[in-house]
Amino acid sequence: MESPVRRTRATAPAAATPAARPRKAAAPKPTAASAEAAATPQEQPRRPRGRPRKTAEELDDGNRRRKLMDSAAKLFLDKGFAATSTRDIAAAVGMHSGSPFYHFESKSALLFAVMNEGMTTAVQSQQQALDALAAANPKATARERLRVLIRHHFEVLLGPHSGFIPVMLYEWRSLTPAQRKSIARVKDTYEAAWMPTLEALARQKALQADPGVARLFIFGALNWAVQWFAPKKGRSLDELTEDALNLFIHSA
Repeated sequence: MESPVRRTRATAPAAATPAARPRKAAAPKPTAASAEAAATPQEQPRRPRGRPRKTAEELDDGNRRRKLMDSAAKLFLDKGFAATSTRDIAAAVGMHSGSPFYHFESKSALLFAVMNEGMTTAVQSQQQALDALAAANPKATARERLRVLIRHHFEVLLGPHSGFIPVMLYEWRSLTPAQRKSIARVKDTYEAAWMPTLEALARQKALQADPGVARLFIFGALNWAVQWFAPKKGRSLDELTEDALNLFIHSA
């Protein structure tokens, strides 16, 4: 018999030796400059205060909007709102026929802007006229205040920049009810500034009517001047003011 072959026990393979980990680079030592920068908080750029300045394009848009309203006011006054087309308005300012709709959504919106701008400007300039009188003559009489109010109103109606208010007188019915309500609020503010003066004149017996009723009569008479006044006929606005003043109240 063959002698049995001695079986040898299989030995497990030797475990692989793990690779050595790379050493971390040493952090650089902080210098004096870096330490100072870390200690001092970094300043953020300051945000400019107030509204940002308008760009040249935005300013040009404002000028074109102004020209549109000026031209529209003149056309509405000369031809009437219904007879004036958007094409007419655009041509008057050298624009394409659809360009006004970039600034105003409709012809009705442009009419409202013309009236609203006119009344808002009139309220401001009227107050400036009264403030100028008070500064120049703190003891101004009620008659002198009424003269200033009448003269200013004639300037608004008949002066070189008088297209806005006359359009309101002629085209009031062309506004929507909501637009009329909005304009009426500004108009009431304008006319309310006359009441202290008219009430003072009534107390002095220089005004022979209730101040509220007198205000309606006075504005009706002054506004009608847009129908007949012609500066070339020789009457100045100053002379017209004196005529109106003598008509409405007794001489002092």
